[in-house]
Amino acid sequence: MSKIDVLREIRELKNHLSYSKNIGFFFGAGTSCALGIPDIAALTRDVEATLGGSAPKIFGTIRDDLKTLIQGRDVNVEDILNQLRGIRELTKECETRTYQGVCGKDAATVDGEICKAIYQIITEKESSASHASTQRFFAWYNLLNRDFTKEVFTTNYDLVLEKALEASEIPYFDGFVGSFEPFFWQESVDNLAKPGDLTKNWIRLWKIHGSLSWFWRFSETTQSHHIIRIGKIGSLADIKNEIVIYPSKDKYDSSRKQPFIAYFDRMRDYLLSGELLFVFTGYSFSDQHINEIVFNCMRQNNRLFVIVFFYTDADVETLYRSCSAYLNLHVFGPTKAIINGELGEWQFNKDATKTNEVTTTYWDEEKSQLTLGDFNALVTFLVASSGRQDSVNSVTT
Repeated sequence: MSKIDVLREIRELKNHLSYSKNIGFFFGAGTSCALGIPDIAALTRDVEATLGGSAPKIFGTIRDDLKTLIQGRDVNVEDILNQLRGIRELTKECETRTYQGVCGKDAATVDGEICKAIYQIITEKESSASHASTQRFFAWYNLLNRDFTKEVFTTNYDLVLEKALEASEIPYFDGFVGSFEPFFWQESVDNLAKPGDLTKNWIRLWKIHGSLSWFWRFSETTQSHHIIRIGKIGSLADIKNEIVIYPSKDKYDSSRKQPFIAYFDRMRDYLLSGELLFVFTGYSFSDQHINEIVFNCMRQNNRLFVIVFFYTDADVETLYRSCSAYLNLHVFGPTKAIINGELGEWQFNKDATKTNEVTTTYWDEEKSQLTLGDFNALVTFLVASSGRQDSVNSVTT
């Protein structure tokens, strides 16, 4: 396996961050996991342990059925939700209609219980999680002097990002408008901000798998459901409507886009918009519907440059098997990397460092590993490389 000079690549990375006019980010579950919030595997186990009554049996039935269909990875709670919602659609939620021994009524009940369990588990973890790294990231991102909108896409449905933004009083927008029960406004996502628009400098936050603050609301007027966003909720007993976690049921007003679809369209348009540095962190590339958009856009837009930070080398090797042809993709793992389509191992030569060049923000000499796959370490690196540590600290302290 070839050797890759870590000093050279980090210097190149710093140049990209300094001179790129347009920088976007994609946060996967690993970013929240770094803050103490469970990843999808742990969340699946916790949800099953939380369920009561007949729900664990149905949960297990669905999981066992999916094991025969899903290859190469473990069945997770999102897969189970997807299957339950398929059963709900097929059976019209009728008690007399069943699929794999699960009737429509039970599927609807367990779906709701799983979502409430997810809400309870994640909100409890959020209460003890540190938001320091997320606040520092957004303070750094907000201070970037750019002519383009700053956009963050995430699969996470926890509220860590919103809390961090609001704690630092950084304006952001997620496609919902209003104050009592904010509703999703499709046009605000489809249309780009024009020069002179006050909101052009707001951070865009697109939660492509839903959010713990989104709920279905039935309209008697239109006889259809729409999605609203609700702020802080005291307890599970106060949740009267279904929580919206991807993938959603097909009961949204058909005349309007669901947020998920609008966000995916936005992501596609954003990645095709021209010169762009797009950074993935905490994302394992296990969602094919997302991967297809990313790789298609990389083929179509030769001015799109993608950087991926992985927490494990196994993820680097897995991605290499499907993306070695993409020269506009660089992947950084602990000991391995993909640079210009080649898989190699990091090589660190301390004697090649320049005077006063700091390497501790990205390299662990004791373990001989790159640390940027950890979201906390990545934020430290971004802030330190920007030369604006004092400005970031003034916002977050």
